[in-house]
Amino acid sequence: MTDDEELFAFHETKLADIHAGKISQVGFSPSFPISTMPDRLQPVNVAVIGAEIAIAWSDGLESYLPLRTFREACPCAACCGEPDALGRVALPEVKHTPSSFELRGWQLIGGYALQPAWGDGHATGLYSFPYLRRLAGEK
Repeated sequence: MTDDEELFAFHETKLADIHAGKISQVGFSPSFPISTMPDRLQPVNVAVIGAEIAIAWSDGLESYLPLRTFREACPCAACCGEPDALGRVALPEVKHTPSSFELRGWQLIGGYALQPAWGDGHATGLYSFPYLRRLAGEK
């Protein structure tokens, strides 16, 4: 079980106890010190090095991902499609140009994703941190 799954299970159990009346919400405090809560995976440094994006992670690992691979793995609906009301996914026809692989910038979204901005104007992909790690072949 990952640290995030453990934390989720902990909170799920506490919420069930609150709803069952076993503990009160008033004065509720976790049964472990806040300082021992697991750290979330997040980038501490992101840089473009040649034709790759390099990401240094909070757990000490580093990921190197070719920009072409990074762009072609865009998880947004414009690149991957999205389900209709019946759950059918129509795959869009995505055409790339040389500027499609030029990373112009990025921003961190909340504490969970990186949103790149590409040379062709595309900027709707939200790459979750675990997804980025998988793309780079790491867990």
